[in-house]
Amino acid sequence: MQPQVKQALDCWYGAWEEQQETAQDAFAAAFPALTPAERCQCFGPTLHWVTPGEGRGKVCLDDHGRATIEFEKVPKAAVGAAMTECWGVDWFDEGPGGFAEAEPGQYHYEDEQTYAEYEFDVNGDGTVTFGISYVKVDDIVTMLDALERALATQRPD
Repeated sequence: MQPQVKQALDCWYGAWEEQQETAQDAFAAAFPALTPAERCQCFGPTLHWVTPGEGRGKVCLDDHGRATIEFEKVPKAAVGAAMTECWGVDWFDEGPGGFAEAEPGQYHYEDEQTYAEYEFDVNGDGTVTFGISYVKVDDIVTMLDALERALATQRPD
């Protein structure tokens, strides 16, 4: 490889690593319970969290710079508030009350233009397990921030 090409590629790798680190910083700033974890099948930086009564999950960044969030057993009221703030209600056919009032079941949406996937399982126990995959970092940060604020309102003082 020509020296100038190798140098340019090395600069690109350095910038990509910095971008991954700053994405992780943004995820953790929006949702402070996130901590570093082993890389998952995304092959990029991965953060996870477990908080009794609030759920568990992970956020990762794939090698194309797309973010994925997979959360389990999150209180339905918090998910409902976050989803309403981010996307409004009834985007996923969950009804006019949003996910906070959704009946148990599966709700799914695929964006054919961006290949993003949204899947929500509303459980009968008052929790939601959901995944939002292959979206921009800023979309995941927005959702994490809204979810953190919604969960904070349910925490005892």
